[in-house]
Amino acid sequence: MDYEGYVARKLSIGLLLLLLTLLVSLYSLSHGSYYLSIREVLGALVGRGSESASLIVWKVRLPRIVAGLLVGAALAVAGAVMQGFLRNPLATPFTMGVSHGAMFGASFAIILGAGYAESTGRISLGNPYAVVLFAFIGSMVAVGVILLLARLKGLSPEAIILAGVAMSSFFVALTTLVQYFADELQLAAMVYWSFGDLGRATWRENAIMFIVFTPVFVYFVVKRWDLNASAVGEEVAKSVGVDVERVRLISTFLAALITAVSVAFVGVIGFIGLIAPHAIRLVAGGDYRFLIPLSALAGALLLVTADAVARLIMAPMMLPVGVVTSFLGAPTFIYLLIRMEGRR
Repeated sequence: MDYEGYVARKLSIGLLLLLLTLLVSLYSLSHGSYYLSIREVLGALVGRGSESASLIVWKVRLPRIVAGLLVGAALAVAGAVMQGFLRNPLATPFTMGVSHGAMFGASFAIILGAGYAESTGRISLGNPYAVVLFAFIGSMVAVGVILLLARLKGLSPEAIILAGVAMSSFFVALTTLVQYFADELQLAAMVYWSFGDLGRATWRENAIMFIVFTPVFVYFVVKRWDLNASAVGEEVAKSVGVDVERVRLISTFLAALITAVSVAFVGVIGFIGLIAPHAIRLVAGGDYRFLIPLSALAGALLLVTADAVARLIMAPMMLPVGVVTSFLGAPTFIYLLIRMEGRR
């Protein structure tokens, strides 16, 4: 009976998160520079709305919300998995240098001619898919170097995180070097790309992110028991038959993969992988059977909410969603640091 209550509590938290996500998504669909009533939104969703309402919902707002759901879920799941296998509450995909590698790749593509800022003040990317490709390559190079070192030198979880910090610093230096040689228009395009923006994603990008995220999410759910064992300690995990090094490397690579795809399409959005898993641990515990799916829901809810705030708080001007998540994430990071020091 106690176990049934335990499971029921986790399910109730999941249902609450799902309901809140649906409500925030519906609110975001109806509010913006052009207000739509809930009836107009629902009519557009089922194909019975006016032409203008259908255009706003299907072409502008819904792709943005779907991107927020996918990116938020991906970043949160990646953060939860890395924190488990690396046994560090501050471990996130960005600790591995994913975002900084993407920033360098995007900046390199822009200086090669894939992006520019027009004299009218409008910033655009001449070849956005080239920027996306270079950003993805930069992300995976950063992670690939770390995992190669971990494989060849047998790095500990702590050493893997330090290697990630080193790679982040290296790519920051490379990005600064590229920006130094860029002209004013190229530099503006680089800064524009670095701002996380869900509005860049179309249905095609959302489909790609969904196709990449779904099998990785299923893999992590299948490996939930390995995560539970690894979170306790390597010796415990090995005693129950878990190949810790192999599973850690594969899981870290997959977590970095879904992060790299997300960052490549929408730009740098920080701290979702830090905030969402820890929020779930506070209310639902650290059991990875529930932590992974609940973190996905929490990450989706957090990013869609942050995007709604970014769009509406200074309307009609829209803030980059990455700014909002950073305001939320910085205090969380400091809190976790203080909490970790307090346990020593």
